[in-house]
Amino acid sequence: MNLNKFLSGKSTLNEYIHRLNQNGASFQVHYWGVMQKHYDNLLHKHSFFEVCYVVEGEGIYIDDNHTYSLQENTLFLSKPEVLHQIKSEKGLFLLYVAFELIESESSEKWIRIMEIAKQCPVIVIQEKDDTPTTLLWKSLLIQASYRKHAFFEEMLSNIAYSLIISILQNFVPSLNHSNLENVPEVYSLLLTQAILYIHDNLASSLKLSEVAKHFHISGRHLSRIFVSELGVSYSKYVLDERIKKAVTLLKKSNLSIKEISEETGFISVQYFTRVFTSMMQISPARFRSLYVDSKTTEFSDN
Repeated sequence: MNLNKFLSGKSTLNEYIHRLNQNGASFQVHYWGVMQKHYDNLLHKHSFFEVCYVVEGEGIYIDDNHTYSLQENTLFLSKPEVLHQIKSEKGLFLLYVAFELIESESSEKWIRIMEIAKQCPVIVIQEKDDTPTTLLWKSLLIQASYRKHAFFEEMLSNIAYSLIISILQNFVPSLNHSNLENVPEVYSLLLTQAILYIHDNLASSLKLSEVAKHFHISGRHLSRIFVSELGVSYSKYVLDERIKKAVTLLKKSNLSIKEISEETGFISVQYFTRVFTSMMQISPARFRSLYVDSKTTEFSDN
């Protein structure tokens, strides 16, 4: 293994690859790392994801008071706000990258994916040296070690994005096609139909049992589809959609607060006001006065 090429590639990546934007996802890459001899570090945490790959060596990884063995071809994930530590007596040859999703520039799908990643129970995976993730990582560093040429940054960005997606596939089950092979394709069709039904009928009660009956399945089945494919409960999804529609109506319509509460399916204007205020940290009336009367055309709760 040519360590000099890896080190040279690291420098180039840190110079050129800071942000990745593709397919509704915008990632901020904080740093790329290659370290030939990584020994002990202090117990610490990050506000972002950090993923390490052990090229050579042995050690241990401590994450949230759990200890894991590290060896050649081990891939491990440090999640945001989780205390962790690496220890090695003889040193580890590590590749690592730190990144986070820029939510304001990313789709809701990707925001949900990253929320699932924050909760994933698997954080250490034993890879092989010829899996897509390891090959992409090594290819990226080798490609970055060559002198700049036509489409140099474009090639690096595409490989780097593919690497991040490949890494996430290892830790987020809903992105891992091998975990979806036993799930009937009708699930995706049912989910699409259910989402359309919810969007078109927000003024209705949308009880889980009633919507499930509409599609001739059980409530338990429908609930499971939302959790497995979207990573969110049915009730949470419906409530979020009610609030989103309420925001739109408050900004773009002349309907009264009471009428909006009815249009979005809340049982009373008082309940609507309480839920809206809790989720948006501002009352519906105050929201309208700030963002409609001031002619604001967009609203972000980030």
